[in-house]
Amino acid sequence: MSLPAIRTHQKGEQSTSIEVANNYPESRRLSVDTFGGRVHVEWDPQAAVTPLGQLAFFIEFLKLGDLFNPWVEDCPLYSTSPNAPSKKDVLGTLLLSILAGHRRYAHVTTIRSDGVNPGLLDMDKIVSEDSLRRNLSKILEEEGAVWFQKHYKKCYGPLLWEPWIMDIDTTVKVLYGKQEGAVVGYNPKKPGRPSHTYHTYFMANLRLVLDVEVQPGNQMAASYTAPGLWALIDSMPRECWPEFLRGDIAFGTDGVMSEAEARELGYLFKLKLTKNATRLIKKLMGNSAWAKAGHGWEGQESSLKLMGWKTSRRVIVLRRPLAQEKDSKAKNCDSEGFQPKQLGFNFGDIEGQNPQYEYAVLVTSLPDEVLTIAQHYRDRADCENVFDELKNQWGWGGYTTQDLKRCSLVARAVGLIYNWWNLYVRLADPDKHLEGITSRPLLLHAVAKQTSHAGQTHIRISSTHGRADRVKQILTRISDFFESLKSCAEQFTSEQLWYRIVSKALEKFLGGRVLQPPLLLPETG
Repeated sequence: MSLPAIRTHQKGEQSTSIEVANNYPESRRLSVDTFGGRVHVEWDPQAAVTPLGQLAFFIEFLKLGDLFNPWVEDCPLYSTSPNAPSKKDVLGTLLLSILAGHRRYAHVTTIRSDGVNPGLLDMDKIVSEDSLRRNLSKILEEEGAVWFQKHYKKCYGPLLWEPWIMDIDTTVKVLYGKQEGAVVGYNPKKPGRPSHTYHTYFMANLRLVLDVEVQPGNQMAASYTAPGLWALIDSMPRECWPEFLRGDIAFGTDGVMSEAEARELGYLFKLKLTKNATRLIKKLMGNSAWAKAGHGWEGQESSLKLMGWKTSRRVIVLRRPLAQEKDSKAKNCDSEGFQPKQLGFNFGDIEGQNPQYEYAVLVTSLPDEVLTIAQHYRDRADCENVFDELKNQWGWGGYTTQDLKRCSLVARAVGLIYNWWNLYVRLADPDKHLEGITSRPLLLHAVAKQTSHAGQTHIRISSTHGRADRVKQILTRISDFFESLKSCAEQFTSEQLWYRIVSKALEKFLGGRVLQPPLLLPETG
């Protein structure tokens, strides 16, 4: 009996389907049977095409506003290897990935064969996902924060001389691995799940991000927000400070309010319904001094000094009758009187009264009447919409890495690009804000092919959008506005051009006024 021969060198792994596919010639034509009949399919890997065909208009916006190149030049990314990609390739890849709606570094692979937009950004190539992660890790955290804060300020800087309100809030990014800072903290949607906390500052109603800090999931309290908040405010000239600060119950603390009072800066926060706050509500129940506060609410002014407070402060107690069908839901409120999923005004109730009411207590240093104070706080709900858009339609819910530093860098990058896109979309529709889920398919997505002839480059766009004709009109109007700016560009500095672009984008809020750069900036502090 003969035994089978033993191979000295065993066969390697079987070729994968991708490797097998690579062995087929590129020019092979395939026949495919469809419901519309047989069609012949072939690939053209050399064609200069892109699915983001209308990005050229946004790139012109970045060039005229002098936004992209300075952002790249100021980037504290330093490489010594001659084979390392340039800063423009790294940041251009990040820009294209975020605009494409990606949430993971792995999604960069889907745009690596874009044959149009990298050239329009003067990039040599789109780097791989590994190269993008690796190069972002080379940016030092402190230098990266200063770098982003400088370019955030360019977005909102022209508006600082107008009356404005600062919204401060925190949100949670749920994590599913063992990342740095992945700590169990306040997480209403997924209790017990580790998370990161995003401490964010907004310019109210304009949906502009002023800055964002990513911290571990258990650092949710206002004491962790305060250092960055006061550093941001103190970096602005005194004449540019907001009219007042606005936040929810997390910021109605003596520490935050005392700092605001020391700076003579107004504030409006919501208070938890603690024992002393509830005692005040019961005291005011029988009064007849309730004034209309809008949207079915009534309000009454008083003063309150809670335990730990250094002084007594003005408070506004608001109430609204509970609808009959809501009474059963009100009994399921937590210990603070809040339902698990609160939207807008959502307050605890005091039972045993007839009729029953739901109550809220606001603390403020503003001198306005009850109706105005209540409306100011209702307007704060818009920052929750910004969180929803950034987390679900942009990249705040993704781009996760093992280290906290890169998570923070990309969160700031998403916020900055969100600001750029927000102002650009305002040029298309100054009357309302278009969220990313609507504006990107409308103003970005279209198939485009680039051709060159006689020294000229042409891009032909084919849009599949149902409102393609309307999109064409919008982009033509934006292009005409850019042409009018370029015709007189020699008369203006790059800063003056940017002020005119912002004025056009926000003409509804400015009443048609054109913003002008200050002749002499006052000293900060």
